[in-house]
Amino acid sequence: MSGYSPEVRERLERDAKEIIGRYPKPRSALLPLLHLVQSEEGYVSDTGQEFCAELLGLTKAEVVGVSTFYTMYKRKPAGEYHVGVCINTLCAVMGGDQIWDELTEHAGIGHEEATPDGKVSLERIECNAACDFAPVVMVNWEFFDNQTPASAKQLVDDLRDGKTVSPSRGPKRLCTFKEASRVLAGIPDDLAGDGPSAAGPSLEGLRIAKENGWTAPPKEESP
Repeated sequence: MSGYSPEVRERLERDAKEIIGRYPKPRSALLPLLHLVQSEEGYVSDTGQEFCAELLGLTKAEVVGVSTFYTMYKRKPAGEYHVGVCINTLCAVMGGDQIWDELTEHAGIGHEEATPDGKVSLERIECNAACDFAPVVMVNWEFFDNQTPASAKQLVDDLRDGKTVSPSRGPKRLCTFKEASRVLAGIPDDLAGDGPSAAGPSLEGLRIAKENGWTAPPKEESP
């Protein structure tokens, strides 16, 4: 049985059953349920894995096999603000490696480690899917574009000091890691449509096409 308190258990079970009901087979809800339990403790705990196994009719081994495969599920508490630095090819060339080196020294923590106050944790990320804004840093999966070592260090300092920080794109209110996990579980916060989702370099090709009157070629009909 789950080790959650009765109040927490009741609340999580209510949300979990609503999520499970969206799928034709209960086990298909495992990924969102892992996000749900992560939203409770800031990581996927032993208790959280047992909860998922119980509600989905799985063995704990099956749940552990999935939760330890994906890096988005944390094995120890993440910071209130989880900062991911892209060190994949383009971001690295544009300064991502330097950002990582200086940021870890500045914060005094390494990969998947959190500051003593629990405010910030760091992660090396292979790709943020935002190469046109390289180098990119993410905080709780929100984009901070065109970063430098100085701006990344200032960002972490501001987060630790409790200052208001707004992403480059998306909602202007930066949610916590637990709040982001709840959204990823499939429980919306009604902020998905806030702020620009695309800007600058991402729209440059569209701008040039419109200026030149270019359109997509007609679709060929099947013989």
